[in-house]
Amino acid sequence: MRRLKGVRLKILQGIFLLAALVMLLPMIQTFLYSFASMAEMKAFMKTRGSYDESLWMDAHLIPNMVSLGQYHQILITDNTVLLLFFNSAMYAALILLGQAFFIPPLAFGLSRFRFPGRNGMFFGIILLMLLPFQVTMVPNVLTLRGLGLIETIWAVVLPMWFAPFYIFLIRQFMVGLPNELIEAAEMDGAGTWSTFLRVILPVCRPILGAAAALSFAESWNLVEQPLTYLSTRQDLQPLSTMFNQLARENTGFEFAGAALYILPALFVYLFFQEDILSGIQLTELK
Repeated sequence: MRRLKGVRLKILQGIFLLAALVMLLPMIQTFLYSFASMAEMKAFMKTRGSYDESLWMDAHLIPNMVSLGQYHQILITDNTVLLLFFNSAMYAALILLGQAFFIPPLAFGLSRFRFPGRNGMFFGIILLMLLPFQVTMVPNVLTLRGLGLIETIWAVVLPMWFAPFYIFLIRQFMVGLPNELIEAAEMDGAGTWSTFLRVILPVCRPILGAAAALSFAESWNLVEQPLTYLSTRQDLQPLSTMFNQLARENTGFEFAGAALYILPALFVYLFFQEDILSGIQLTELK
């Protein structure tokens, strides 16, 4: 019986490993293609959209010739991709800083205090969380234009500071915390802010880490917001909005730009991996 279970476990592990390799193959191929020569990549990209089998370039994992020409192009010769990369980093940093300042106190207030309109506020947060960006786009544009923020970086950053999904996620985690934690802190003479900073935030570290990783992924991959709020400011666009243009122009360094774009998200996931897994497990238990 144990041997049968062991065989089934190995079969499942093999299936999951194969599925993981299939899902990771595009990313692996992107990194390998980034070390191909620009001439090879230009020839490859010319075949995009062609349905004539005689014109197809056979896909292969290993480049014909290993070259650092693409990285030399984007890091030294032409700084267009690098500037767009810094724009993406700027948006991600500003959004995460604002969310770290506003969202945990909001979630704590909604989870622990009773005040008039609390349920209505929470219902509004859930409603905003369920609405797609296309529905709220016009009111956002009118509001930002009235505030004089349209065509500035703050048009992209400020609405993200109060992202409803992360308020909901952290609030739901805080609701499940035992009241004894707060009561013990109050017995020791801690005030509301002291309890929040010294007791609640350390306990919520797994869900905060998971929320930070998810928020970084969202802010790093912004597309609709910059295209809507920064329609005339190409110099403020993040890298996520420009890949289609780079591919259309057939620059030859698309894969190096994509590899550079993938790395920060990969590092953030590896850094917060334990927090993400712990946050998911604790949320399921609650």
